[in-house]
Order: sequence, then C-alpha cells, then structure tokens
Amino acid sequence: MIYRLAADGMLLLHLAFILFVISGGLLAIWKPRIIWLHLPAAIWGMLIEFIGWICPLTPLENHFRKLAGEGGYEGGFINHYLLPLIYPESLSIKTQYVLGGLVLIVNAVVYFWLWRRGTWKRQ
Repeated sequence: MIYRLAADGMLLLHLAFILFVISGGLLAIWKPRIIWLHLPAAIWGMLIEFIGWICPLTPLENHFRKLAGEGGYEGGFINHYLLPLIYPESLSIKTQYVLGGLVLIVNAVVYFWLWRRGTWKRQ
C-alpha cells in the first residue's frame, strides 16, 4: 500500500512539475521571484523534450509501482499518461519538438513581456 501511494505521489509530482514548466512564467507575472525557480525548470523541461531524455521521476515512479506489485511502463511520463489523452498515436521525435517548442514560445512571450515591464529590475 505504501509503495502504491509513493508511486501515485510521484505521478502527481510529475504532473505538477510539467504544469509548472508550461505555465510557471504566468505565475511570475503574479510573483516575480518565481522567475528564478521557473527558469531552470523550464530549461530542464525543454531539454527533456528536445534531447529525448527521460525525466528521473519516471523511473522512480516505475520503481515504486514494481515494489507495489504493479507493472512499470516503458517510455516517459508524457508518452504513458498525457499523450493518450491528447494524441491517438505514440510520442514521436516530431511531437517532442512541438511540445518543447510550445514550452519555449509560451515562456519566451511571458518573459519578454516581464522584461519589457521592468520586472527583472525589481529582483
């Protein structure tokens, strides 16, 4: 039971991290100090997508699932949980580039706006 809870906790942490990577720049509009936490997270998220790395949270979740007597899964979190909801086919390199590009564009627009507004100077 404890391993199942740990695996589910990793799943929720992973989802929260992905949401923070995608929309953390918007939080910086509200709380500019978040910029220094979000920038490394966004860069990490883009590297995961552009280079094709597997996030360390995925093997950790799989480890807890196996300890709980469940089967782990191949590939990454996005491929296993999110893509079936969004795309009918499996994750491809092209799709990873699109996802990484979306993270880059959304955050570049937000950070450019913050920079123009002078938010950087108040840190």
